Amino acid sequence: MQRRILAEAPLCFYCPGYLPGTFFANFVSIIKHDIIMKYKRILLKLSGESAGGPDGTGLDAAVLTGYARQIKDVVDAGCQVAIVIGGGNIFRGLGSSGEGYDRVKGDQMGMLATVINSLALESFLSRAGCNVKVFTSIRMEPVGELYSRDRASAALDCGCVAILAGGTGNPFFTTDTAAALRAVELNCDVLLKGTRVDGVYTADPEKDRSAVKYDSLTFGEAIEKKLRVMDQTAFAMCSENGMPLIVFDMNREGNLRAVAEGNRCGTVITL
Repeated sequence: MQRRILAEAPLCFYCPGYLPGTFFANFVSIIKHDIIMKYKRILLKLSGESAGGPDGTGLDAAVLTGYARQIKDVVDAGCQVAIVIGGGNIFRGLGSSGEGYDRVKGDQMGMLATVINSLALESFLSRAGCNVKVFTSIRMEPVGELYSRDRASAALDCGCVAILAGGTGNPFFTTDTAAALRAVELNCDVLLKGTRVDGVYTADPEKDRSAVKYDSLTFGEAIEKKLRVMDQTAFAMCSENGMPLIVFDMNREGNLRAVAEGNRCGTVITL
């Protein structure tokens, strides 16, 4: 059995040191813990503001350490993880036009902000023991490899965490839309949006104490109720391609594992 597993182990050129022996060790770990993950491949969308900690600006080492620990946990359990992280903690392109910036240039600055966050997350994931690779939507080697669906998918197959930076590479599209697009492209089982709150509410629970949480929604209901979870382009992308979306509190330790295992956590949005 060991020979068969090693023979089938993917040869990965994305993650230095990721050899068949590592593949076999991970396989044994999964069998040992008898782990059955509901979702085998996930796209995790993280907000830049969350990475900035309580103030929502800059980069908070404690937050990134916690994120890396949770991601490492689900990867060790056999889940393939692709990540899109926003850049709102550094620069938000959408609001820049009102401050005198050209909208296109503002969005391009926002794309670069997501690259900064991606590199920071890569550093913390590497420190946590993950094999990780940054792909960028626009060419900027050696910062990251130019994104290709097939190459990113191959990296996921051989155990790498794939961080997809730079949004879609085009202005006027949010990182939520980029996350929906990449989730569909990479044939992910689910799109997970990690936030600072534990789901979707009737209003912002951080500002309105009377806000009520939804346990489940359809994409049509979310659009009709004008719930500001993701932009309508992202909703349409998920809806048209049957990509389920789960919104949950990423800042609560263990929540990512709970969601990946299929436990009720956060708000589930489906067709």
